[in-house]
Parts: sequence; structure tokens; C-alpha cells
Amino acid sequence: MNEVAETPLETAASSEKWLNSTVGGVGLTSALGDFCYETTTVILPGFLAVLGIPAAALGTIEGIADAIASFTKMASGFIADKLGHRKLLVLVGYGLTPLGQALIALAAGWPLLLLGRAVSWFGKGLRGPLRDAIVVQAVTPQTRGRAFGFHRAMDTVGAVVGPLLGVTLLGWAQTLGWDDASAPFRVVFWLSLIPGLLAVLSFLTLVKDPEHTPNPSLRFFSALRELPARFKRYLRAVGIFGSGDFSHSLLILAATQLLTPAMGIVQAAQVAGLLYVWRNVVQVITSYPVGVLADRFGPKRVLIAGYGLGVLTAVLTLIAFVLEVNTIALLVIVFFIAGLYVAVQEALEATVTADIVSDTQLGVSYGALGTVNGTTKFVSSALLGTLWTAFSPAIGFGAAALLMLVGTVDLTRAIDNA
Repeated sequence: MNEVAETPLETAASSEKWLNSTVGGVGLTSALGDFCYETTTVILPGFLAVLGIPAAALGTIEGIADAIASFTKMASGFIADKLGHRKLLVLVGYGLTPLGQALIALAAGWPLLLLGRAVSWFGKGLRGPLRDAIVVQAVTPQTRGRAFGFHRAMDTVGAVVGPLLGVTLLGWAQTLGWDDASAPFRVVFWLSLIPGLLAVLSFLTLVKDPEHTPNPSLRFFSALRELPARFKRYLRAVGIFGSGDFSHSLLILAATQLLTPAMGIVQAAQVAGLLYVWRNVVQVITSYPVGVLADRFGPKRVLIAGYGLGVLTAVLTLIAFVLEVNTIALLVIVFFIAGLYVAVQEALEATVTADIVSDTQLGVSYGALGTVNGTTKFVSSALLGTLWTAFSPAIGFGAAALLMLVGTVDLTRAIDNA
């Protein structure tokens, strides 16, 4: 039987179909989910400051939450590859985010804050690799970069709108004459539950999980051993970089501390929140172009450039503390570069993974990637928070910059040897 070769025109037409209902539905769901939990991210440092909780606690809370998410990603990816069911686990993951928000709204100290953040990030870990696997199988290999770029852009739309509204609501809530300084923050936390619940509904109704064959004989450790050697080298580089890639909650805290002497803590927290919104705007604008560039020129080298921007973010923050520069102009530049490198990182780490491993290994591979990222996030956030509290923020950001630089160099070598 003769096969008819696809003409260039037909290939081009096929590539235009990457924005299907599944990719669009996943994007909308992610936007709503980010609207929910990124609102917490942007005002959490100010909330902790009002409660008198130090920077080291914030670093530890964020690090533990990231670690929980990372190990959950590994388990969920393996279970999905073994059983062939993904959508239900993703729905549960999105449902846990508003539950975690409610716990944070009730918190009076760090234990309930930690529990709430852990519940939210457990849900994030549960859904992350499975959602990415659904996206990969909903598009062609030639359009993965733009599909993930679109998804990350939509993901960040919620991260722009949510914090922006959160900062506005925080200012409004402060005018209501609360006796408790933490009450305005709690109002915002409660309101953030609404988009979180809408995210569950969106994924349930719009997203179709592409056909996925179960593999009941799959064994966890054997599946890890069978991952390609070049993927393991890639994970090593990602892990080294991630050991310095601190949670940007600490970047918000840095801006808050730098601006407080001139503005006072509440106004400084609001401005720092707006800077984080700016970071997310940059991520929204650049995510899709980054994906297009990756499809055209290859995702690996674009990812290296993004890692270099991560190093620059830490170095500029270090300089701001050393020179005691508290101008908004410098912070605008810092958050701009941070948004750009996160756009590259989030869109292309998954794309590079899909290029290295087979479709039957996607769940386990994304789980491994998430585990490495989350574990090193714990290390980086806890390390930076501890060095900040014990010595100075400059030393903390200096250590972060060094680790990120080593990871960038190792990624270059891993790609050259691939």
C-alpha cells in the first residue's frame, strides 16, 4: 500500500492546528489556578511581616512546599504512566489549591501557614506533570514550543491579574478600619478561593485527555533506571541551577525590605507586589515568542540563555543590597529580567524533556524533572532565607548567583555532549 507524502502546504496547515480545545482549556484552567494561588504569593511576605515571622521562616515554608510538590510530581507521573488515568488526578490537584488558601486565611502563625502552603503545593505537584503530558500528546512535536509557550503565557495571565487585584483589594481592605493588622490580608485570601474553584470546573468541562495506554507492569525504580543517560545529564544541570533558583517570594521580600525605609512597610509591600505583577506581565508577553524561537532555533540553546538571565537577576539583587540602592528603577529592571528568565525556564524545560525521552516515558520524566526542581527549590529557598537571617541578604543572593552560574555552565556542557 503506497503512502502519500505530505506536501509542505499540508504540513504548514497541520502546524497551525496546535491551538486546539485541549491546549486552550489547559491554558484557561492554569490562568484561573494562578489567579488563585499567585494572589497569596504576592501578599504573603507582607502577611508574614505583620505576624512577625522572619525571612528564614518564609524561606523554609516556601522550600518545604516546593519539596512536597516535587515528590508528588514523581509519584503522580509514575501512577499515570502505570494506570493510564490522568484527568482525575489533575482535577484533584486543582481542587487542593483553594483548600490550601482557606488554611492560610485562618493562620495566626507559621504552622498553619506551612500546612496551607503545603496543601496547595501538593495539589500543584499532583497536576503538573500530568497536565504537561496531556499538552504534549495534544500537539505535534514541531509545535511543542509554541504550545508550551502559550500555556505558560496563559498560566501567567492569572499571575498578573490575581496579584494586581490582590494588591488593589489589600489597599481597599485597609480602609475598612480593622483593629487587627492582618485582617486586610485575610480578606484577600478568602476572595482568592473563587477563581480556584472555577479552575476545577474549567478543566472538567474543556480538557480532553488524549488516549493513553496503561502499563500495569511498570515498576518505579526500573522506570527511573531506563531513562536515557543524556536526560540524566540534563537533570543534573537543572538541579545545580535550581539549587540557587530561589522562590520569588524572597525577591518580593527583598524589594519590600529595600523600599521600607523610604515608604513604610505597608506601602513597600504594595509596591513590591506591583513589581511582582510587572514580572508576571513580562512573562506573559515573552512566553509565546520564547516558544516560537525554540521551535525555530532549538529549545536547548534558548534555555541556556534563560539560565544566564537567572544568574543576572541574583547578581543585580546582590548589588542592590551591597550598595543600598532602593530606587524603583533598579527594581523594575531586576523584576523584568526575572520575568524573562522564568518565561524561558518554564516553557522550555518541559520542551527539552519531551525532545529527549519517548512518549511512554513522559509521565515519569516530567515527574523526575519536577522532583529535581522542587527539591532544589527547597534547598535554594531555605539556604537563601537562612543566609539572609544569619548574615545578610547580600550573602544569600551571592550564593544563589554562584550556584545558578555553575548550573548554566553544566547545562552548556550537557547539551554539547548530547
